[in-house]
Amino acid sequence: MEGRLANSWRLTVNDKNFIKTALLSEIRIDGRKPYEYRKIAIKFGREDGSSEVQLGQTHVMGIVTAQLVQPYRDRPKEGILSIYTEFSPMADPSFEPGRPGELAVELGRIIDRGLRESRSVDTESLCVLAGKFVWAIRIDLHILDNGGNLVDAANIAALAALLTFRRPECSLGGEDGQEVIVHPPEIREPLPLTVHHLPIAITFGFFSNESILVIDPTHNEEAVMSGRMTTTVNANGDICAIQKAGGEGVPQRVIMQCLQLATAKAVGITKQIKEAVEVYNTERALRKIKRHPTSTSVNVREKQNQSIGK
Repeated sequence: MEGRLANSWRLTVNDKNFIKTALLSEIRIDGRKPYEYRKIAIKFGREDGSSEVQLGQTHVMGIVTAQLVQPYRDRPKEGILSIYTEFSPMADPSFEPGRPGELAVELGRIIDRGLRESRSVDTESLCVLAGKFVWAIRIDLHILDNGGNLVDAANIAALAALLTFRRPECSLGGEDGQEVIVHPPEIREPLPLTVHHLPIAITFGFFSNESILVIDPTHNEEAVMSGRMTTTVNANGDICAIQKAGGEGVPQRVIMQCLQLATAKAVGITKQIKEAVEVYNTERALRKIKRHPTSTSVNVREKQNQSIGK
């Protein structure tokens, strides 16, 4: 990975040897134990569908928006879920603006696989008019600071933003009943997405030919580790996805150990996300001010390409 190589160049030989020697004694340079996660902080913006997650020194922002589009021909009754990542050079000097690098592509695919293959988001509930109009949910992940383990932090940011996002309510009208009317929030309360479960990504770093295992590697640890594996599981212990990047093969025994550790961590992270979302919903209800409708409903046939952001 280009990010790992760039960071490796900034570390001296003594730095690398110190990290490896400390791990042999089950000591990490930030004081954590091998299976200990860094502190997670979850914040939300005033607008629905906006979240900020800080995992140690790693900082990621997630923003969810929605737009009415035509569905895929082979799935006329399902909405669309897509993920986009932005790696700013301000987050890490190794990130280059413009075309997404290998790390950005991999991060998006891991999160997308965990959400899509586990059917975490009910895409059928996003259908407005079968074969004609469905909601396309877009998740934008902005990397603000790279302190290591971007996948886990970005995954939490995506889930937190999804849980606080609300799409406009729609109804069918017109003489033929085929006109989709989007109601502004002043007239009808927007609707939250249907999320069945939370797929939590837990990343493991391998050192010394896969013999040393740690959870949630930091930026410096990523520069010297020999391999990495991300397991996406939910609080029920269901396996949503597994991604092994680089290094030698991992024995089945180690994979099973990782899955057990990941499930235990997923329970705690899921609880923290839900508690943060509950606090946000309570604050949202308190600051909500009833206003008289100042606009009329929007006819989709006139503005079907207009993006609706929250």
